Amino acid sequence: MAADSNETQKKLMGKLILVRHGESEANRQKIFAEDDSPLTEKGREQAREVAEKIAERFQLAAAVASALPRAAETARIVAARLGVPLEIVPDLHERDFGSLKGKSYVDFSKWIRNDSTYDAARPWLWTPQGGESMEDAKARVVGALEKLRRRHPEDEVLVVCHGVVMQVMWAFLTGTWEGAEIPENCGVVQVEHTEQGFGMPLLLEDCSVTRE
Repeated sequence: MAADSNETQKKLMGKLILVRHGESEANRQKIFAEDDSPLTEKGREQAREVAEKIAERFQLAAAVASALPRAAETARIVAARLGVPLEIVPDLHERDFGSLKGKSYVDFSKWIRNDSTYDAARPWLWTPQGGESMEDAKARVVGALEKLRRRHPEDEVLVVCHGVVMQVMWAFLTGTWEGAEIPENCGVVQVEHTEQGFGMPLLLEDCSVTRE
């Protein structure tokens, strides 16, 4: 009976394979991305490389992606290599950075110290003007991934998204913002799930692409 129970549990386990998009023009310029920021040629090469690594390790049933061009293009490259259908899921888009879009990371670090609403000890609660906080993004992203879990209870599904999307999912799964880092471009995080919910996230360092 125990063996049958274990086999049933194994059968009902699925996996989400979260991949951050390849290098974008905004990444290269070190600015907060506008929605239409495209991949660089390096980003396309990263997508091709991670597609090969994923093909060696997983048997994907489907692929989903953020609607933003840098994620959608990365996903098209990977999905084409693996021969799986691709679906665009709007709620997987990057955190809305509002008034920060187009501004440099360096400039942000300078002026944020003068923003009385920003708490360096709890940055996930801060909302840029016209944008959303990381907590807001977390609620949106978790809802989208919960739907995927229910739709694909036994499948391995590729999820091509964004740095903060992966960061907020990590915080949700571990129950803390501590250690919730943004993976590098085309970094890969595996999340197993059952009908009871998600397991812990696992950064797959052996799927990392070549860095310069």
